[in-house]
Amino acid sequence: MDKIPMTREGLKTLEEELKRLKTEDRPAVIQAIATAREHGDLSENAEYDAAREKQGFIEGRVAELEAVISRAEVIDTSGMTGDTVRFGATVVLADDDTGKEVTYRIVGEHEADLEKGKISITSPLARALVGKSVDDSVEVTTPGGSKGYEICEVSFD
Repeated sequence: MDKIPMTREGLKTLEEELKRLKTEDRPAVIQAIATAREHGDLSENAEYDAAREKQGFIEGRVAELEAVISRAEVIDTSGMTGDTVRFGATVVLADDDTGKEVTYRIVGEHEADLEKGKISITSPLARALVGKSVDDSVEVTTPGGSKGYEICEVSFD
């Protein structure tokens, strides 16, 4: 099986979610199922159906997280330096059209969160950036059309 690149913080977040699912959410849903069973006829019991559905989601997510964590390859970015974009880099880009600057950190697929400025290494933007340096221009084809950016800054946290 292929390894999944991930930052140390990303792995920690996934491990915390897995722990919460196993120690808090799973026991709570088991209790909800037991309570719903006490109400009698299960064929018309909406509480029971909802609890079973939630249990299915939790079990599926536990299995997914265990698989991802078992294949995680933590890439330590603390010692990285330079101005070339690669995994773990924080990149400041200037939009060619508006001049507006945006900052993204290139992370693993399972820790990407656009609202927090984290983009997946497999995203079109990250693929266009990897290997480029400060002052390089990149053209990115996205579902919304083509966008141009200039790399203003590259750093590693």
